Amino acid sequence: MLIRVDPSSERAIYEQIADSVRAEIAAGLARPGESLPPAREVARGLDVNQHTVLRAYQLLRDEGLVDLRRGRGAVVTPTAGSLAELHREAQALAARAASLGVAPATLAALIAGAPPAVRKEASA
Repeated sequence: MLIRVDPSSERAIYEQIADSVRAEIAAGLARPGESLPPAREVARGLDVNQHTVLRAYQLLRDEGLVDLRRGRGAVVTPTAGSLAELHREAQALAARAASLGVAPATLAALIAGAPPAVRKEASA
């Protein structure tokens, strides 16, 4: 898994790490059941504090994309497969919108303003 960060970015390093892992999941490169690299190894490779990597992994855990277990590390959850599928569907939608001449900002507004009957709300 290739995790990239830009030290000159204003975005926090842990957020960049989480973004990079999310991108790998969305692209289907990190599949459910696969282990993420150990935080110590990632920290050493990126020359950052191990706690920075752990914070990124905890953020991904809170999103339901990874499961953290002592001794087992961070493991990609089945939810990741859904994210990869959603990513493919979003790419197809964006391509369809482009073929119709719909600007990306217009597409985003359409998605954000979809009627409540179309959106699925999580029940508590």
